[in-house]
Amino acid sequence: MKALREINSMKFPIYLDHNATTPCDTKVLGAMMPWFMEQYGNASSIHHPFGWMAEEAVEIAREQLATLIGAYPKEIVFTSGATEAINLGIRGVMEANPDKGNHLITVATEHKAVLDTCEVLEKKGTAVSYLPVKEDGLIDLEELEGAIRPDTVMIIIMMANNETGVIQPIREISVLAKEYGLILLSDAVQAVGKIPVEVKSFGIDLMPLSAHKMYGPKGVGALYIRSTNPKIELVSQITGGGQEKGRRSGTLNVPGIVGLGQAAEIAQQQMAAEQERLHRLRGFLEKNLLEIKGTHLNGPTALRLPHVSHISFEGVEGKELLIAINKELAVSSGSACSSITTKPSHVLSAMGIRDDLARSSLRFGLGRSTTEAQMEFAVRYVKETVHSLRGKKKLDSKSYMQ
Repeated sequence: MKALREINSMKFPIYLDHNATTPCDTKVLGAMMPWFMEQYGNASSIHHPFGWMAEEAVEIAREQLATLIGAYPKEIVFTSGATEAINLGIRGVMEANPDKGNHLITVATEHKAVLDTCEVLEKKGTAVSYLPVKEDGLIDLEELEGAIRPDTVMIIIMMANNETGVIQPIREISVLAKEYGLILLSDAVQAVGKIPVEVKSFGIDLMPLSAHKMYGPKGVGALYIRSTNPKIELVSQITGGGQEKGRRSGTLNVPGIVGLGQAAEIAQQQMAAEQERLHRLRGFLEKNLLEIKGTHLNGPTALRLPHVSHISFEGVEGKELLIAINKELAVSSGSACSSITTKPSHVLSAMGIRDDLARSSLRFGLGRSTTEAQMEFAVRYVKETVHSLRGKKKLDSKSYMQ
């Protein structure tokens, strides 16, 4: 009866796309609100209390974020989001180190913010090596070492994939990078706030992250830039006022930065318990959905973010599946940043998954609001929808043959 009452009180569609974005936490919103209308000073206004208060709020947020990822506050540069942070990290380093070489190494399954930036640099003369991945989405460390050249400057490998949740062996990668004197940039947008991320022990030099992936506001992010052993030099990509110690000019988004700091603090407090809860709910979802004949889990059973599940369903048209499912469940087939194309996911293609399976796949991104009752409904609804679409396809095929 309890489960029935919970289902009857649910709001539809059920949101299961937390990889694309997360709802802003009420505590985060509460922390931000005063900085819109009451304490609205510019953090660069150094001559009066309004500016001093704003500057202090920014520095508190910097400390909160630094604590979450095990960094020094001075190593945090606030940006408009992860895409800007990625551009600052890649372009900034390449422009600052022309004497070290002109070669980058990245992976075929990276986010488009990385791949598109590398493509632009290629057109300007930078050499880029795109590593393949194995069927489980993981790179081969021997292939990575084999791709290193005398003119290699940087290795760019995301910590956790935004579509499959696959977690790359960043510690081992960083050891290799240090052995060859290379800079390691790791996109941790999906990982920070979801799993423990410690930049010093991981050996990361540059790390982009985003507030709206961890229950903070949209339009604000950060780039971690290692300040010691070695200090990472980069060229600012936005000039104009010298903010953020000259690394990123522009009036600071004080409310957004305060929100990011608050989101980081909440994530640190809740992470362990939430990891365990989501892992259990994800396990229930996968156990039941993979009972459907012709289903395939994309990615390894382990070495994944605890809240992500990517499953392909044979015998259904991808577009029909997504349209049918989204009547009750807000899910996606892959990255929100790549949803405008009908092409198969570049991530799944790189893993060797057939185009038809890649198109008939769903990504489930669980979050803080996800409940057991929602998982029970999702399992039942997906099963019914897949069976219905398969039945319709057989009927259509039979009618065509007649």
